[in-house]
Amino acid sequence: MLDIRQIREQPELVQTKLDRRGVGVYNIQPILDLDKQQRELESTRSQLQARSNEIGKLVGAKMGAKVDPNAPEVQVLKTEGNTVKAQLSELEPAERELKAQIHTLILQLPNLPSDNTPSGKSEDENVELRKWGDEYIPTNPQILPHWEIGEKLGILNFESSAKIAQSRFVTLIGAGAALERALISFMLDRQIAAGYTEISPPILVNTASLTATGQLPKFAEDSFKCAEDDLWLIPTAEVPVTNIYRGDILTSEQLPIHHCAYTPCFRREAGSAGRDTRGLIRLHQFNKIELVKFVHPDTSAQEHEALVRDAEAILQALKLPYRVLELCTGDIGFSAAKCYDLEVWLPSAGKYREISSCSNFHDFQARRGDIRFKETGKKGTQFVHTLNGSGLAVGRTMAAILENYQQPDGAIKIPEVLQSYLGRSVL
Repeated sequence: MLDIRQIREQPELVQTKLDRRGVGVYNIQPILDLDKQQRELESTRSQLQARSNEIGKLVGAKMGAKVDPNAPEVQVLKTEGNTVKAQLSELEPAERELKAQIHTLILQLPNLPSDNTPSGKSEDENVELRKWGDEYIPTNPQILPHWEIGEKLGILNFESSAKIAQSRFVTLIGAGAALERALISFMLDRQIAAGYTEISPPILVNTASLTATGQLPKFAEDSFKCAEDDLWLIPTAEVPVTNIYRGDILTSEQLPIHHCAYTPCFRREAGSAGRDTRGLIRLHQFNKIELVKFVHPDTSAQEHEALVRDAEAILQALKLPYRVLELCTGDIGFSAAKCYDLEVWLPSAGKYREISSCSNFHDFQARRGDIRFKETGKKGTQFVHTLNGSGLAVGRTMAAILENYQQPDGAIKIPEVLQSYLGRSVL
């Protein structure tokens, strides 16, 4: 959430930064107008409250001096006091309503992009930073798409999943289920060894939790809600893990906090009609290892780079070719100030596809969730910086393995680092 004080005190700067996401998409003027009204009401209310307090003291003094309660000067004061109280009773709810309107509008504004986030209108203007693993790109010209080889091997079943639920679900069978389980264990083991503390959170969260991380109100249509409860299926473990600390005041000594979590994730993919209708790339339910950080603002940039390296380490260990993109202002997520995407090579498509998105939110989520810290010996508190990234999306990793490790005879070689988890070298 953006800081109302910054919007008020630096409106041109805020609007300029929002315009980097898209000129004319976001307009802070309605917030400024309401804020002016609210502050004028607040000033009037403060003056009236001061006068009400003064009248109370004057009446009290007269009562203490044994003045007749029915004396004209007392009655005048009491009448004025009643008038002031009536005015206050009207102003207070009006001010609350204005504050609520301002809050609602601010929740609809995205984070301000970092100054060093490249400008651009769409994903076409993202900046490729580096590639890794070109030597591992397969030369086999007969590679089948992962869904075809998966169905041929009897380890992926999309038809039965549509019967059980609907399209964009998958059932993993036998070695397919074992491969997914091996990937989850491997990824968790690697991230725990890298210093992350594992969390196993609820996969149903309340509205306040989704609002704190920025999924609501903007992305309500992309989320699955339990109709009779104030509960939503999580789109990512980022939501419950971040909300562990919602409303908390940490100490600077506790920072940084690094968590990893495996969860199933659920998304309607409402904005992706007709895209990736086959395979494991865009499902309504998928598994993911999430990395979440809570850090001091002074170290968030370095922590972001380290987060990306931790996600890259998984792809390198699996020897899967990938590239790193720095997202432009027109493509970064709603809550992100800066974001890097990792894209893995999919031979059947002949292109790289996203497998991890690593974002630095600065204090955006912390403001929404009221997550602060206090430094020893210093007055007041500060908002933490939050970061998260996938380490990795399990289904997309499976897709990459099924294609990049596909042999001419149709068998799938198991990446060396997974062989001990599966107890086999070929799928």
